[in-house]
Amino acid sequence: MDDYPALLERQVELVREPGGWRVARETPTGAAAPWDLGTVRAVEGKHSLVLGLGEGAELTALAGLADRAVPAVEAVWGPSAARLLLELPLTEQQFARRMDVSADAYQGIAAVTLAVGGAPVHTPADRIVVNPDAYRQLSELGRRVVVTHEATHVATRADTRSWTPLWLSEGVADYTGYLGTGRTARQVAPELAEDVRAGRVPVALPADDAFTAGAAGIAQAYEQAWMACDLIARRHGQDRLVAFYRTVGAFGEGGLERAMRAQLGVGLLEFTKTWTTEVAGLRD
Repeated sequence: MDDYPALLERQVELVREPGGWRVARETPTGAAAPWDLGTVRAVEGKHSLVLGLGEGAELTALAGLADRAVPAVEAVWGPSAARLLLELPLTEQQFARRMDVSADAYQGIAAVTLAVGGAPVHTPADRIVVNPDAYRQLSELGRRVVVTHEATHVATRADTRSWTPLWLSEGVADYTGYLGTGRTARQVAPELAEDVRAGRVPVALPADDAFTAGAAGIAQAYEQAWMACDLIARRHGQDRLVAFYRTVGAFGEGGLERAMRAQLGVGLLEFTKTWTTEVAGLRD
């Protein structure tokens, strides 16, 4: 499943005894491995592998959503030979230990992607880790969108770079996640629609820090990103959205304007004005 050997740091406490040294305690240093958290169960799907600490039925349901997500993602981004790997801790505390963060760091975030421990620092995320408390609060459609969203991040990891703006990477993930659900713009972007009706129309695409977990207005940032990518797909075609995404990664840092002109025929300023008009239409 992994492109690199998984390396996890351990702290080992040794005790000297008459017969030699004995390992008295072994604990993870930094992020915990799934098996540090309890007994791990594995459920294999057609396109996925789920590792979890919960009930088998919950793991099977997650595998089913993953198996549905993979073909949906491949229909947009092309085929992949790799199986989708997902991890489902039992509690939010276990999720925090797996991610090596505080328990409230990802509050309200249903899932994230994570790179294998020990991989080179530039290695993009290659597995999905589900935040169980937030995930369980979602509807069936919400869970489907989340899994497809995160599967898109995995599928696009080779084309995603540090300079890829989050409005684009999160936007294409939400675009793929909501594709085929039949949801209207107001249903996908209810918080943004409420802001627009209150006279708060954004004038710029969301900055990267707007997507930080816990940030004020994070819901609106995701909704703005979705609207930007949905706009590109409707105006220029889905294939052009994919090509634009890959070109941004290929052109290097500072190449967003050039990539946009090359693939969409417009500059960032002109696109932003069109997007702002589109967002303002949510008030109607």
